Amino acid sequence: MMPTLAFSHSLRPTRTAPVLRSLALALCCAGLLSACSVAPVYQVPSTPAPASFKEAGALWQSAQPNDAVDRGDWWTLFADEQLNQLAARVQVDNQNIAAAAAAVQQAQAALRVEQAGLLPTVNGTLGQTRQGGGQSSGNGSASLGISAAWDSDLWGRLRESVSAAQSSAQASEADLAAARLSAVGSLVQNYFRLREADAEMQILQQSIEGYQRSLQIAQNRYDVGVEARTAVLQAQTTLTNTQASVESLRQSRQTYEHAIAVLTGQAPAQFDLPPAAWNVTVPEVPAVVPSTLLERRPDIAAAERAVAAANAQIGVAQAAYYPSLSLSGSLSRSGSNLGNLFSASGLLWSLGASLSQSIFNAGATTAQVDSARAAHAARTASYRQSVLAAFQAVEDVLSNVAALNAQKPLLQQSLDSAEKVEQQMLNRYKEGQVPYTDVVTAQATALSARRSLIQLQLNQQLAAAQLIQELGGGWHADWMNPGT
Repeated sequence: MMPTLAFSHSLRPTRTAPVLRSLALALCCAGLLSACSVAPVYQVPSTPAPASFKEAGALWQSAQPNDAVDRGDWWTLFADEQLNQLAARVQVDNQNIAAAAAAVQQAQAALRVEQAGLLPTVNGTLGQTRQGGGQSSGNGSASLGISAAWDSDLWGRLRESVSAAQSSAQASEADLAAARLSAVGSLVQNYFRLREADAEMQILQQSIEGYQRSLQIAQNRYDVGVEARTAVLQAQTTLTNTQASVESLRQSRQTYEHAIAVLTGQAPAQFDLPPAAWNVTVPEVPAVVPSTLLERRPDIAAAERAVAAANAQIGVAQAAYYPSLSLSGSLSRSGSNLGNLFSASGLLWSLGASLSQSIFNAGATTAQVDSARAAHAARTASYRQSVLAAFQAVEDVLSNVAALNAQKPLLQQSLDSAEKVEQQMLNRYKEGQVPYTDVVTAQATALSARRSLIQLQLNQQLAAAQLIQELGGGWHADWMNPGT
């Protein structure tokens, strides 16, 4: 049950003073009470924040004034103009980004709706009616009126609704940043994998040319009777296996190309990315401390804004414990028709105020408050989990970067040795000192070493890109300050 205390008047203009004084008093009281808010004071939930990352070690360089990672276009660190052009197209034509941008507009519109609730609503009416029957010419009437109403925000219910909508809009902005980061990150990964496939196919093609020469040598030796048929078959097998590897890589390249097409908002049939040289640039990423992830990662920012929105909803729910005050007023004129409406003497107006309070609702208000508090607790836990997951992701990437850096000189040394053995075995075979099986083994080892090194270079680029992504890609949430 909702008891209502109300007063209203319908008087001539000469008797407006008492009502205006009552309305003024009500407005003053409402203004004073509207400074109140029953929502909990919001604070960013505490999270574990170690002083440094465990796996950083000596990997990171100190940040320099010209470090480009702090600007939004983080992919430019890889110094690849084709990649830069594709990334720019992703920003415009990627449909996941377009959907996230539309969600931001929707959230901002919802915020404006809540903000409009803080102001009075004004309505106007204009009407003309005519009645008659039989031989009667009928009677008519016309009316013109304007009315206004305002819900006083006594306990901050409306303002907390605005605060919740504002936090949700900010969370949508962070979601948009996350969508951009994800789309460009996927582009970078697919682009590097495609370029690595180009480079690997080039290496295999060079190996195929060498295997063809080896096959010819084995065939010639077989033709003159100094080599068994087995050597020819082995050379043929090595050649065809390598040719099959090229076809497998070509299929993988097509898959990466298709993915890039979709990321840039195009159908795969309409997109073509010709082979080009692979720029194996691995940028240095400036060191950051773990606490900066709270401001740099859009997923963490979105989770924190969800906590802020949930905190505001507690205030909205608690405001139902207290009475609400509504003010209203209207002004109207009436006449027999529109022509004499303004010359008529019948001017009516009214002013009113109503105070309502729930006396009994079977605990519904308490249940709503409990639900809002539980939602806040859930959002807080999700936020803390997002922070922990971010710390883990960075530590994992740092560990991966360290392992790749340690492997590179070893793989380079292994390749140098394998290429020397390959050439020595081929020379000794030509001189009849070793069987062709030794050549096959040396060729397979050298090719494997070449492919391992080029795949490691790819993994280094991917790890650098992933590290930048895990650090937020240069994005920054200005609102992520405790106590805001």
